[in-house]
Amino acid sequence: MDQVTFRSDTVLSDVHLLLPNACHLMKRLNSVGQPVFTSKFRILQDCDGKDSSGESPVRESTDASNVPRDEDGDLDVVRRPRCSSCNRDAVCPIILSQSAATLTDEEDDSEEEDGARDSILWRHLWRICRLSLQIWRGAFLLADFILAQASMFKGATVLELGAGTGLTSIVMAKVAKTVYCTDVGDDLLSMCHRNVTLNKQHFEPQESEIRVRQLNWMADDFCTDADLDFCWTDAEKADLHDNTTFVIAADVCYDDDLTDALFRTLYRLASNMRHPSTTYISIEKRLNVTLRHMDVSCEAYDHFRHCLDWLQQMTDGKMNFTVEPVKSSFPHFFQYARVEQLVRSTCLCVFTQ
Repeated sequence: MDQVTFRSDTVLSDVHLLLPNACHLMKRLNSVGQPVFTSKFRILQDCDGKDSSGESPVRESTDASNVPRDEDGDLDVVRRPRCSSCNRDAVCPIILSQSAATLTDEEDDSEEEDGARDSILWRHLWRICRLSLQIWRGAFLLADFILAQASMFKGATVLELGAGTGLTSIVMAKVAKTVYCTDVGDDLLSMCHRNVTLNKQHFEPQESEIRVRQLNWMADDFCTDADLDFCWTDAEKADLHDNTTFVIAADVCYDDDLTDALFRTLYRLASNMRHPSTTYISIEKRLNVTLRHMDVSCEAYDHFRHCLDWLQQMTDGKMNFTVEPVKSSFPHFFQYARVEQLVRSTCLCVFTQ
């Protein structure tokens, strides 16, 4: 692992294209030998509409017109050099081996000290080999919506499904009382828990709490085995069912089987909740060219819409469901591109008993 090098095809998710091209530091290696990458995302405005200097910034255009583009309209980003003679150290991360425990711990301490109220530090994988260990634009759009509607979520109990590395849960904790940040997999949940620790300055002043827990959509119930990490207690299950009024999910519908499991989980959870709940789902409509269709298609999004229609038309005598689009006229709080396929795909589902 000490000999790891990064080639020109080493990639990150789209949100990193807008970050400054600087030298980054790998903090630790996870169980599968992947370098762990740390990014810093600045919050452009606070919940009251002020920027970090206390001034009221001009609302950014929702069509990302402020993003630099070339003459063809494509994102104008600085690419890593492809020639072997270029100085790669200027743009490539520094790798810490697993044996460098002392240095890693010191860097962890400096990370926490560097955490500012207007920035979020984030750990994720460098390569897109596990989708859940990357950050996607849908998470930023949902985070923008949360900060724009802070008064609506004030003091609420919120459940996030498929939280990944936990970005939207941490943003939600700036205003909500309790956030259950859920996903599946010990390595993913461990990284998510670390991100919560790195960014505790955002929610501890509000006495909010984030609980990182395992929630497998393919299972019929909560994991309550006390010998396992990120398990649920009976008190937490009762709190979730008795007090949750909002459920959130960002960019989790990219596989048809998982999408089906998501909607089964939403129905099961809503059926056991004491109060009517609202679910906000942010999803990017990704276009692909398939040989089967010999045309541009978006099968994952089409299946998601099919599930939404099924949910809205369900008449089981127990639950009523309403599905509505969410207007994307709220301001930017993070720097990313609000592409058309993203802003026209976000919706909310209202569950009533």
